[in-house]
Amino acid sequence: MNTIVYVDGFNLYYRALKGSPHKWLNLQALCEASLPKHCKIVGINFYTARISSRVDPSSPRDQHIYLKALQTIPGLQQHFGSFRVTDLFMYLDQPVVFRPAVEKLPDPAPRYARVVKSEEKGSDVNLGVHLVRDAFQGKFEHAAVITNDTDLVEPLRIVTEDAKLPVTLLTPTDQTAKSLRNVATYVRRIRNYLGVSQFPNPVVTPDGIVLAKPENW
Repeated sequence: MNTIVYVDGFNLYYRALKGSPHKWLNLQALCEASLPKHCKIVGINFYTARISSRVDPSSPRDQHIYLKALQTIPGLQQHFGSFRVTDLFMYLDQPVVFRPAVEKLPDPAPRYARVVKSEEKGSDVNLGVHLVRDAFQGKFEHAAVITNDTDLVEPLRIVTEDAKLPVTLLTPTDQTAKSLRNVATYVRRIRNYLGVSQFPNPVVTPDGIVLAKPENW
């Protein structure tokens, strides 16, 4: 069964990879391990955004190395949204709690604080649009989607109910959103396959570039 896989990169990272030793993840190996043998993977679409050094100075370099490693996977395409970092005032939960703890709070306690807010924009929209487009253009017989983002409920529903094509939800968390489970044809958890689906270290590209796994990964 010809299968295209759609990967919500940020959701995968925050739900399954952050804080784990499995960030050097080979998506092709993961999909082959977690999908049934009759699924022939004919394409992998990876949706992400280039992150800002304001969040972590080393993060853009680490991400760049990983994106280069992903490019060695045949048939994988990368699709980029945008990563926005803004300074804005936000209302503080009351009573105010600081981390690390502050022995004595000002009186009266502040109600607003200026914060740095990071947002990834566009990836889920791109994934949903591409999933629906590919379904109606007959590009796959079966789709697999790695996400736990409920913004993707409607695209999955359109594919399964309107296009009448099966969709496997490859969930990156043990607490799968019920609304996603309700519209997916099948649900499979991927956590148990992360450790056995790592790139070799280093990865050598076809043109001889050596990509070493980032040290803090």
